[in-house]
Amino acid sequence: MKKILVIDDEEWLREMVQLALRQRGYTIVQAENGAVGIDKARKELPDLILCDVNMEKVDGYLTLSSLRSEPATAAIPFILMTGLADNAGMRHGMELGADDYLPKPFTIDALYAAVEARLKKAQMLREESERRLADLRDAISLALPHELRTPLNGILAYGEIFKTDAAILKPAEIAEMGQVICDSGRRLERLVENFLIYAQLELLGSDSQRVITLRSKQTLLPARLVETHAGKQAQQTNRTADLEFNLTSMPVPMSEEYLGKVVDELTQNAFRFSSAGTKVRVSLEETDNAVVLTVADAGLGFSTEHITKVGAYMQFDRKLHEQQGLGLGLSIARQLTELHGGRLAIQSAKGAGTTVEVRLPKVTAH
Repeated sequence: MKKILVIDDEEWLREMVQLALRQRGYTIVQAENGAVGIDKARKELPDLILCDVNMEKVDGYLTLSSLRSEPATAAIPFILMTGLADNAGMRHGMELGADDYLPKPFTIDALYAAVEARLKKAQMLREESERRLADLRDAISLALPHELRTPLNGILAYGEIFKTDAAILKPAEIAEMGQVICDSGRRLERLVENFLIYAQLELLGSDSQRVITLRSKQTLLPARLVETHAGKQAQQTNRTADLEFNLTSMPVPMSEEYLGKVVDELTQNAFRFSSAGTKVRVSLEETDNAVVLTVADAGLGFSTEHITKVGAYMQFDRKLHEQQGLGLGLSIARQLTELHGGRLAIQSAKGAGTTVEVRLPKVTAH
């Protein structure tokens, strides 16, 4: 039985809505103002909330904003009820995460239609999330053993040598094998981190409210962040002299954490698949309607067939188990770009290097 929270400062309206919805088999919880409504939403975790806009002290917008900011209540379908509907108010409510508007006065049929439509959509989203989770389990179960085997083999092999031949190993040999173990351990750490991020992003994509929250974040000083993250990747490969920048500073519609992750993945691949002494160029530019991050290398490049195989050429429609290390990192960069309303494109050819372009919508002033 679905539970619906009705928040309105007019008792007669709450009672009317309760009477009508009970006839359809719903359980009703009432709240006489926004503050009480927030508290009851936290405790009851209803399947849907009907909330008046025009209430004293804590109005419908504040109630909505508060509940959307809390993980436990962020995804609850939320319908605003108002007799003062206007375009600006409706836009403001939608920006805060409202799912629908129910103009006052409304008929019982309109109430039924709004409630049932929102509950049906919520059910569809839950089913989609469950399907994504099942697909994700399958993909990880196929990919994880293969991806982990290479670094694990290195650690186990050299560990076995240390155990059996420690007495006869020279210091230089110990140092060399120790470096291999350290490098393999770091690769394992990155693989595990990327699998966890991949899983989080797959599930996040089916949660519209979390996507709205995600897109509200910005990086105000992206040039400094891009330079720092790309510089770190250059240092790790002893290629600082090969790194060139062309950075324009403007707000980027992505959090510092996720923008840093995109830069890490793209520049790490650029250094990994190009030779020392060749340039890796990183640019951040502004167009009329977009912010464009570009990472270009002068490496061997990839054929269209190879890029498609690793899931990185325009359409990332390959299963995770078909991707190599390059594909997983690029898939994460692609997921982050698309979740923020952007697009990732790759241009590459054998012997001609690779250019990856991340195009994000330009931040607009409100």
